Amino acid sequence: MKIAVPMERDPAEARVAATPDTVKKFKGLGAEVVVETGAGLKSRILDAEYEAAGATIAPDAASVWSGADIVLTVRRPSAEAAALAKRGALLIGALDPYGQQVAVQALADAGLTAFSMEFMPRITRAQVMDILSSQANLAGYRAVIDGAAEYDRAFPMMMTAAGTVSAAKVFVMGAGVAGLQAIATARRLGAVVTATDVRPAAKEQVASLGAKFVAVEDEEFKQAETAAGYAKPMSAEYQAKQAALVAEHIKKQDMVITTALIPGRPAPKLITAAMVASMRPGSVLVDLAVERGGNIEGSVPGEVVTIGGVKILGHLNVAGRVAASASLLYAKNLFAFVETMIDKKEKTLAVNYEDELVKATMITRDGQIVHPSLKG
Repeated sequence: MKIAVPMERDPAEARVAATPDTVKKFKGLGAEVVVETGAGLKSRILDAEYEAAGATIAPDAASVWSGADIVLTVRRPSAEAAALAKRGALLIGALDPYGQQVAVQALADAGLTAFSMEFMPRITRAQVMDILSSQANLAGYRAVIDGAAEYDRAFPMMMTAAGTVSAAKVFVMGAGVAGLQAIATARRLGAVVTATDVRPAAKEQVASLGAKFVAVEDEEFKQAETAAGYAKPMSAEYQAKQAALVAEHIKKQDMVITTALIPGRPAPKLITAAMVASMRPGSVLVDLAVERGGNIEGSVPGEVVTIGGVKILGHLNVAGRVAASASLLYAKNLFAFVETMIDKKEKTLAVNYEDELVKATMITRDGQIVHPSLKG
């Protein structure tokens, strides 16, 4: 049973799909682990550390993919890379399948049985496999650090003999995993933090972190959460009321961090150009949804733009900006999932295709796209 860990080809991707710790665990399950040379360098992991953990270092992509039973990646591999795999091999990673029909079909054509970790169900058993949560947690943290680096004033209140420096006012839009970590981080830095979300359950979570909740709390608001814990799309009437409240609130903020995403849909626009214009020069906005179209009008993927003295941060792959920590958590997510596919007694690959986790995450098999949300 060979497990392969290729180097990520995207120059913006610093994460890696395995660490020396998970290599040791895979070895304990009877696997041969092959890591492409240099795969972990951007996450501060040397080839020698993988070797010390029991991995073999492959000199190139062809060598690492050849004969692999399981291939672990961070991002979806190219069609050219997928073609290097043997038919029937398992591909496990953050495959970003929505709206990528051609790329997903290429995985199917290569004969890969591909599992997209973004589809992992949010149930108790799968918490340790939840890459969206582990990576969003770090993205929320990094959003505050990036914002603070661009903000030209101190975050905490400072009382000195020369006078008092007021605390920064930070508004977090979306109180999911990323938003809650952003709230906690901004609070640790000494900011006065407010937050909003359309899910009623978020109010208590926001308050528990010492932030004030801001939302139109009408009847629609009380029903605004899916069974899976995601926000429901809201009516135009509610959106108008919420936008008016938010517009007034944003005028007084020094920093706004937006985190709103609904899986499989473009990011909702939360902040208009008029709202940006209403903020004081020197204010900072951080758009964590920029890769899905952005929550902020005027945000540009991969760039920091300044409009009327207000900076809008559109960094890509924000979790990857904390690569060493992100890889540590991501690799553990992958190991926890792969472990369920291995017969520990026989030390062989034994995928249970009736397992709810397998069914939920499998997107291609036997040359076909099989996930219901990706068909057609």
